[in-house]
Amino acid sequence: MKFQIVHESSGRMRIHCAQKRMRLEQADLLEAYLQQTGGVRQAVVHERTCCAVIHYQCAREELLQRISRFAYDAEGVAELAPLHSSRALNRTYEEKLVGRIAFKAVRSLFFPAPLRIAYTLWKSIPYLFRGVRCLLRGKLRVELLDGLSIGISMVRRDFATAGSVMFLLELGELLEEWTHKKSVDDLARCMSLNIDRVWLKTPSGEVLVPLNQVKTGDRIAVRMGGLIPLDSTIEEGEVMVNQASLTGESIPVPKRPGTAVYAGTVVEEGECILRVTQQSGESRYDKIVAMIEQSEKLKSAAENKASNLADKLVPYTLVGSGLAYLLTRNVTRALSVLMVDFSCALKLAMPLAVLSAMREASTYHVTVKGGKYLEAVAKADTIVFDKTGTLTYACPVVAGVIPFGGHSEEEMLRLAACLEEHFPHSMANAVVQAARDRGLSHEEMHSQVEYLVAHGIASTVGTERVVIGSAHFVFEDEACTIPDGEQERFDTLPEQYSHLYLAIGGQLAAVICISDPLRTEAEAVINALRRLGIQKTVMLTGDSERTAAAIAAQVGVDEYHSEVLPEDKARFVEAERAQGHTVIMLGDGINDSPALSAADVGIAISDGAAIAREIADITIAADDLFELVSLRMIASSLLRRIQSNYRFVIGFNGALIALGTAGALSPAASAMLHNLSTLGVSLRSMTNLLD
Repeated sequence: MKFQIVHESSGRMRIHCAQKRMRLEQADLLEAYLQQTGGVRQAVVHERTCCAVIHYQCAREELLQRISRFAYDAEGVAELAPLHSSRALNRTYEEKLVGRIAFKAVRSLFFPAPLRIAYTLWKSIPYLFRGVRCLLRGKLRVELLDGLSIGISMVRRDFATAGSVMFLLELGELLEEWTHKKSVDDLARCMSLNIDRVWLKTPSGEVLVPLNQVKTGDRIAVRMGGLIPLDSTIEEGEVMVNQASLTGESIPVPKRPGTAVYAGTVVEEGECILRVTQQSGESRYDKIVAMIEQSEKLKSAAENKASNLADKLVPYTLVGSGLAYLLTRNVTRALSVLMVDFSCALKLAMPLAVLSAMREASTYHVTVKGGKYLEAVAKADTIVFDKTGTLTYACPVVAGVIPFGGHSEEEMLRLAACLEEHFPHSMANAVVQAARDRGLSHEEMHSQVEYLVAHGIASTVGTERVVIGSAHFVFEDEACTIPDGEQERFDTLPEQYSHLYLAIGGQLAAVICISDPLRTEAEAVINALRRLGIQKTVMLTGDSERTAAAIAAQVGVDEYHSEVLPEDKARFVEAERAQGHTVIMLGDGINDSPALSAADVGIAISDGAAIAREIADITIAADDLFELVSLRMIASSLLRRIQSNYRFVIGFNGALIALGTAGALSPAASAMLHNLSTLGVSLRSMTNLLD
């Protein structure tokens, strides 16, 4: 691709593509290409100007070469296109907004008076109809005030005021609809499936293939903790499926051969072979959009309070208007009061503030599934961390393999990788990666794998039972023993590492030493959270006391608990809540799921286990824990903005009512100031909280 560098500074470059016009699809392709380019931190493409702004940390010449190699029709580029893009949505609403403002200006400047009056009468019909409908149903809502104010203005032949009121109401509705759809779209895309490969059943065995290669009728394997990638029917196996993301059911549903399962649900227990009934496409996205729009999770306490207060204030506005007329016998003063109500701003600004905060959080790689969770994050005083993959890096590495019982190091690593590759946990990934790095390929050589949450994995190779997992699982639950004459060697295992124990036939065969380094930002993040009001930080881990103590000392948590089981984590969270604390739980694995559910806010690492992401209320990217700090700041700023909005709406509109009663404002001025204030507070609610 040919391009020109328009502006450049350290780590940032703005380029202009050598093309006269850029289609929306081309902008999406270029942006996706740049974002997946190594060394690029962020890339934004502006299709109207054919420009791209790139923030990078790689070598400048390397970046320029990669951009120059880009072509819209190059092999593999088309696959980068997102299934859903917000560009078309934004373009549609931008054009609607500009069109309505331009049409308003044309009407005011060029339409003759009779035509303007006729247009106003025609536009008023829906508002008058909604007002009459409220009245007939005996409901005093904001629609009644809108209808009364517009109707009375037209009865008084003040068509300019009626037209201005309707224009501002229409503009506010358009902005609310745009923001809501954009926020829902952003959330849905963040929550959409993040699966790129699946296990395809073939005559020669299971093969790991890209998701887009799977076709209707293919058979795929999904095991416990795995996300079902496509709409399918179960062909083999019985499983318990968590369908909360689609149906809201809190209890897993049993699924047997012949029953249907849906993309995005999670296999909570068991494993199965699925027959694909629908290829990768838009069904999952559409279901998520419907779920978000219908879910009560979107309703925060602030939104419910605003909605209820708005409806409660409508009768008072009507009474105030009536009193103004009775006291002054002046229709103009009564109409000035009627033109002002608290409902518009309260009902419009609060949901916009919450949805905009959720949208802003997504720019920091944080997906919030409902407004009420932002409020809980702002009020939280306790945060509980899982250790592995959360406070430590999500990709621990194998530091060494110590064989026992005469086994070879390579064969033990090969066997461990064969067992661990089926389960999406960071330590399992480390074992699989170590085998891959050493070129240790393997075929499936074991029978059905049994995964015991927070303990380990058990299977059978030949006639012997093979187990891999924690010391508690291997030596206590499975009663495995150390080979004769090797106790001293076992007692001198390196203490700086976590250990995975592999036993064959009831006897220890190898110890895999796992180095799980602490995240470089972990200590700074915990200190930052304390400065933002978090009073208690806790680390829970299934690791040994020795490992837990070392990590806790490095990261600086207030307390830690080692060798805990999933139910222990959940009980700890419940106990903290029982003492009156508002608790955030942060985890990444299947074993964190009970605690994530028990917390006021469950936060999952986005590349952790699928079930943890589905159960969690919020997900964050795995790149940087400072996203937690940004989340806390956004949530706290949101509450301050909501309180500020309340004060402004009540104070400003109260002043307008007082001025209208005193005769200092005409009805037209009252309506204009009221609607402009509503529009202003709504636009302010749409702005970023952290800028």
